[in-house]
Amino acid sequence: MKDWMKIGSPRAAAASSAIALAALATLAPGAAAAQYDPLESFAPFTMPMPVNSYRSSNGLPGPDYWQNQADYEIHARLNPNPKAPSLSGSEVISYTNNSPDALDVLWLQLDQNSYKADSRGTFAGGRPRPASTQGAVLDKVEVETAGGFVDVPFLVSDTRMRVTLPEALKGKGGALKLRVAWHFEIPGEWGGRMAWGQSKKGPIYDLAQWYPRMAVYDDVRGWDTAPYLAQEFYLEYGNFDYYVTVPADMLVFGSGELVNAEEVLTKEQQARLAKARTSDATVMIRSPAEVAKGPGKASGTRTWHYHMNDTRDVAFTASAWFAWDAARINLPGGKTSLAMSVYPLESQGKEAWGRSTEYLKNAVENFSKRWYPYPWPAAINVAGPASGMEYPGIVFDGIEDKGKELFWITAHEIGHGWFPMIVGFDERRHAWMDEGFNTFIDTYESDDFNHGEYGPKRDGEYAPGGGNPVDEIQELLADPKAPILLSRSDTVLEKYRHPMSYFKSALGLRLLREEILGPDRFDPAFRRFIAAWAFKHPQPSDFFRAMESEGGEDLSYFWNGWYAHNWTMDLAIDAIGPVDEKDPAKGTAITVGVHDKLVMPATLRVTYAGGTHEDIRLPAESWIRNAATVVTVPAGKRVVSAEVDPDHALPDKDRANNLRTAPAN
Repeated sequence: MKDWMKIGSPRAAAASSAIALAALATLAPGAAAAQYDPLESFAPFTMPMPVNSYRSSNGLPGPDYWQNQADYEIHARLNPNPKAPSLSGSEVISYTNNSPDALDVLWLQLDQNSYKADSRGTFAGGRPRPASTQGAVLDKVEVETAGGFVDVPFLVSDTRMRVTLPEALKGKGGALKLRVAWHFEIPGEWGGRMAWGQSKKGPIYDLAQWYPRMAVYDDVRGWDTAPYLAQEFYLEYGNFDYYVTVPADMLVFGSGELVNAEEVLTKEQQARLAKARTSDATVMIRSPAEVAKGPGKASGTRTWHYHMNDTRDVAFTASAWFAWDAARINLPGGKTSLAMSVYPLESQGKEAWGRSTEYLKNAVENFSKRWYPYPWPAAINVAGPASGMEYPGIVFDGIEDKGKELFWITAHEIGHGWFPMIVGFDERRHAWMDEGFNTFIDTYESDDFNHGEYGPKRDGEYAPGGGNPVDEIQELLADPKAPILLSRSDTVLEKYRHPMSYFKSALGLRLLREEILGPDRFDPAFRRFIAAWAFKHPQPSDFFRAMESEGGEDLSYFWNGWYAHNWTMDLAIDAIGPVDEKDPAKGTAITVGVHDKLVMPATLRVTYAGGTHEDIRLPAESWIRNAATVVTVPAGKRVVSAEVDPDHALPDKDRANNLRTAPAN
């Protein structure tokens, strides 16, 4: 951030308001100073949620904050029928009710039902699907009692299931075990966030949203039962043990730590994996040449056991045709994790997936150093049919990705490990927090990686047109039908989903860091917010309050303008002239006006005779009472020109009025 400077000289503070009024009187016809109302732009921002004992005024969890927990033991079996592959399983959910309320029912999420022909998502105008499945077929739903597990009534409503308990589950630590058996047909490549499809040698199965999952019961809504309309997830945290049985020739890679490597890997693979855990260079564990020879004639099945703590979800991939490499991830405090990439033969090569683990390792290390240490034992990048999707500890990307596209999507998808996998945002309702926060941290990773090899990131996930983001955003801001950031995610049309949830949200954080607070205030506040809400459920108001309290700034004008509205900015140099026509010794007055509703701190560049210039920082409060502020340049310096926002750092919609040449003497 540029250094803050005093505005003008002591004499500027004493300049009469008549100077500003006289300057405004010189505006060209049609100049919109009258459109600006400081009472509107600096109006108090009403937070979406009030402060209470659960959520404090400083944006952090309150003294009475609570959160329920769901631990899972899952046993699943993959049936790779080439015409209709399926997954079946049974799970025991150990559910702890830490709320103050007794619960007479439980709600679960059945995301597989979104693939049914009559799902709500089908009618919600979401992404079209060329086919459908029967969704999740429930074989058994039971609750443990003193006499063992007993059947309990349940009701399925679209992608939700309500389980009626035989007796209410007590609050403040009451616990129970719920057992559910299920099966479903795995959707094909059209499945989107999970799928199965063919590589050139054989099938790959990307399995996510694959087991019934507990809905969140929180202090905001009680049971949050928003249906799954493809706006991703909101889940409770817990610990997972899951077992996946597959044909013996397949490899399985999943969220967390492989518990039984000695049972499912060859001695050579175990040795190579051990080497990778101590190597900063990528180690090949199953080479493309080995894959090309074929998976062998292994018969029967193998069961892969994975364990993961402090996570809200798990996912896995399975195939007999994966090449596999890995390298150590170096984390703060001397800790380590493991970066791994798995991909079919057609994805190999240094221009393609041969660098995936390098990209993955660097992103996790960078995000850990900048924001919060990565908490899990592995990070896995998968080349498969479910391209561009993220789950804790594992991401699914495209078989054909390469070069900068592979770098960007790898960094973006693993970046979701921080938002919303560590910081448990409600993606169903606030996609701008999930996608926007993650896109924000992406931009710094692109700048940092290999001396900017793939930076800056100003297209794709950030600025679709590839230009200056503050100019690119103007199309969205000018669209009267564009939604605001504080819209419910499910209401946003597809044409606005990326520009708003990714682009505008990320740009807002860039502006907050670089132009409003500066890194010295933003970074500690942002890190504190992440650490305080790690593995918890923050809401938008918590973020707003945390950044104000720790950042040391009333940001109402920014929350109002950027998040609650799509306001636009138009700063201008309205006038340059003598402070006093009768006394040149009083210096030169530069009038900087604001012609639209959005205001932010800005840089004023004053150029003097001889070619020197001075940058003066104008705080947002320059316009807190009036539509213009006057900066006085002392006598003895001949002003040649003045320009507001000379580096084009702000989303100013009309740059034609940003620069003014001083009148000739």
